[in-house]
Amino acid sequence: MSKKNRLRNGIILGILALLGYILYDSFSQPSTGDLSGEFKEVAFYRNENNTGPVNRIYAVTLKDTLWQQMQTYGELMPHTKYGTTKVYYFLQSTPAPTHVSAGKDNFEDTYKPYCLAVFEKDALSRVSFKKYPFR
Repeated sequence: MSKKNRLRNGIILGILALLGYILYDSFSQPSTGDLSGEFKEVAFYRNENNTGPVNRIYAVTLKDTLWQQMQTYGELMPHTKYGTTKVYYFLQSTPAPTHVSAGKDNFEDTYKPYCLAVFEKDALSRVSFKKYPFR
């Protein structure tokens, strides 16, 4: 093999290795399905504002009170710059809202005693996680 062929083969091998790494990294990102706790989204709201802040509200059920897993789940949820994302957590064995909406109260008061925690990411991307927010 001449120097020219070895150099060309080395460059091709390097490019293929880089492409392989990019593909692996793209398809191995963490997702909510990787978490333990059997998270299930039972209600979702997103405002129709596509030119300004996007507000998302989720009601999620889970099997057990896994606080760190709840925090991680909230961090994995979509968030838009200058928008807000709220995730309310409920145990699977307790009543949970099937409808959430915008405003001060995001779901009916009858479900508040069953809310385990709320994760919120505000317009400045500040994160808050409150255990038992309605007690």
